[in-house]
Amino acid sequence: MAAKIRLKRIGRKRQASYRVVVVEESKRRDTRVVDDLGFYSPHSDEVQLDTARALEWLKKGAQPTDTARTLLSKLGVLARFAQERQH
Repeated sequence: MAAKIRLKRIGRKRQASYRVVVVEESKRRDTRVVDDLGFYSPHSDEVQLDTARALEWLKKGAQPTDTARTLLSKLGVLARFAQERQH
């Protein structure tokens, strides 16, 4: 199973918020998720993420989308992942 860390849209019209989830690469955006990592609200710029589980999924080979990669780097998950890969 090729996994992706991506955003799943929730919320009302013009008031979108997103869940950061792990899904199979071949599935659609709002399909059943493998794991729920947290949420992102672009209106308040609030991000809440379980960084330990995100790091586990990166170690398992999950590839983040561009937006998910930006969120993970803001929280320092990608830096920690790169540091652990070197050791």
